[in-house]
Amino acid sequence: MDREREIYHRLLRHYGPQHWWPADSPFEVIVGALLMQQTAWRNVAEAIRNLKEAGLLDVRALASASIPVIRKHVKVAGLYRTKPTRLRDFCRHLLARSGGDLRRYFDRPLEAVREDLLAQSGVGPETADSILLYAGGHATFVVDAYTIRIGRRIGLFDSDDYGDVQRHFDAHVPRDLGVFQEYHALLVAHAKALCRPAPRCEACPLQDPCDFGTVRVHG
Repeated sequence: MDREREIYHRLLRHYGPQHWWPADSPFEVIVGALLMQQTAWRNVAEAIRNLKEAGLLDVRALASASIPVIRKHVKVAGLYRTKPTRLRDFCRHLLARSGGDLRRYFDRPLEAVREDLLAQSGVGPETADSILLYAGGHATFVVDAYTIRIGRRIGLFDSDDYGDVQRHFDAHVPRDLGVFQEYHALLVAHAKALCRPAPRCEACPLQDPCDFGTVRVHG
């Protein structure tokens, strides 16, 4: 078994299914992904609650709302000068491209949708792939700082480049929507629990296949 698959199964046994991304709808996933940049999830969750309570968690409502109104509800998520405008502009993009119909928006080849997403202000590869994977049902591997930290320590690759790391997992993990979603969530959980900047290697379920952990624990 490839180390990549072994890692997935070990993490799944250790942490269990993560049920990520937490959202009531694909549109809520999109809003969360757009607000997630440079903040903690608890702040995003609070901003989404604010939008729900204000009746604004809707593509048309956000597309027509004023920036001060949006800012009032999402300010807790940080970057309050840029995120409200990006959120409104993205909703206007959804309306222009598919009339706000997310099924129609995502019912295109992955690369076409990804190109569309990356053309929007504030949407980089990680945000685009999060939207594709969790809202659009497209099997694309999401790479973040946690993925790179864990993968480099284990010895899977020696690059920090998003595309290089994504291609590595694409080549070694079956292209399955559920597996890609779970793998990303498990890596996040592991990075927060054990594979921290100062790692707890002695408690790690990946110690055996990990180059860094083996050296650190056994010398």
